[in-house]
Amino acid sequence: MKYILGAKCVRCGKEYEAVPGLTTCACGGILDIVYDYAAIRRDFSPKDLAACRDNTMWRYRPFLPVEEGSAPPPLRVGWSPLYKADSLARALGLKTLYLKDDGQNPTSSLKDRASALAVVKAREAGADTIACSSTGNAASSLAGNAAAAGLSTYIFVPRRAPKGKVAQLRIFGATVVSVDGSYEDTFELSKAAIDRWGWYNRNAAINPYLSEGKKTVTLEIMEQLGWQVPDYIALSVGDGCTIAGAWKGLKDLYAAGFIDRLPRLISVQAEGCCPINRAIQTGEPWRPMEENTLADSIAVGVPRNPDKALNAIRESDGVAVNVSDGEILDAMRLLGRTQGVFGEPAGVTGTAGVKKALELGLISPESTVVSIVTGNGLKDVESGIRAAGEPLVVPPDMDALLSAFAEAGIAP
Repeated sequence: MKYILGAKCVRCGKEYEAVPGLTTCACGGILDIVYDYAAIRRDFSPKDLAACRDNTMWRYRPFLPVEEGSAPPPLRVGWSPLYKADSLARALGLKTLYLKDDGQNPTSSLKDRASALAVVKAREAGADTIACSSTGNAASSLAGNAAAAGLSTYIFVPRRAPKGKVAQLRIFGATVVSVDGSYEDTFELSKAAIDRWGWYNRNAAINPYLSEGKKTVTLEIMEQLGWQVPDYIALSVGDGCTIAGAWKGLKDLYAAGFIDRLPRLISVQAEGCCPINRAIQTGEPWRPMEENTLADSIAVGVPRNPDKALNAIRESDGVAVNVSDGEILDAMRLLGRTQGVFGEPAGVTGTAGVKKALELGLISPESTVVSIVTGNGLKDVESGIRAAGEPLVVPPDMDALLSAFAEAGIAP
């Protein structure tokens, strides 16, 4: 790999060769991929990107740990829209707000970025089967991207995973194991199965290449903003892998000279399951929590990537905000009604956190903020109906319609 120097443990600093089957350090710490930024700066620039016609995450190949001859998977991943959300900004009392709608990826979540890279690395490792544990989105993204590439998948999900996500898995041909337990139980069973049968491991807290795929979301944001750095980037946090990847992308761009400063991160968790934010807010080591939130994609009581996540928040002088399930449902309605964006509960949690941070005075109303919508609302229709309410039901009669309008306070 042309621009890769190796990998380094974020906990003990031990260095490793960046081979395709790389996992965790002997000390248990997860690894960071290390780049030759001087070489990237010499060979690659924003001008090269301006001329690039590959509108996918693979436009950033010099920043990705793949062999030069490795072909990307068939599905189009990345280059999701960045909307200037003026109506939502006015509703929140914020000067400038952008929404990065990553629910428009092929399987409708940001996790496609990690899974696309996992498929490439699995091929480089000579594997024909990939496995992971997931609360839903990582699983469906892996199943879809692997199916398109002709690879088999074994997926372990908690029994509470929304039906829409499980349906995706089955449609994509995955062997799905629904575990009657927590996400922690699910992770441990998947790990044991991967060790037993030697499948390629897509678990983001084990495989250091996964964050490298996720980081492309912030590479895109910066390019779409013309390399003008916002004050804050807000996103939901569960296992910690996504916020770690987002920060890694920003640091890569800064080290390579593409941007001249770094933004602050807004880490948003559900108040019923916030072990990472609680550690930031208290200054104490993180401790496990119950998985008590409807935002299933971030309902992770035992985060598997806490070191990188905590480092990202602290290094960025970030803001940690917890939101209730009610505030998450409110954010679902608000995004839909002001911007026409339908996000699943975890997908809109970042935006719910922006609203909460403004209310608490944690960020200035004069700030420029980017909020990442990490998943599409069609993945969890039950929560969408819970947020928006049921439709009016009337017989085919105008008098009945008028009565229903009057009862509901609707005045056409």
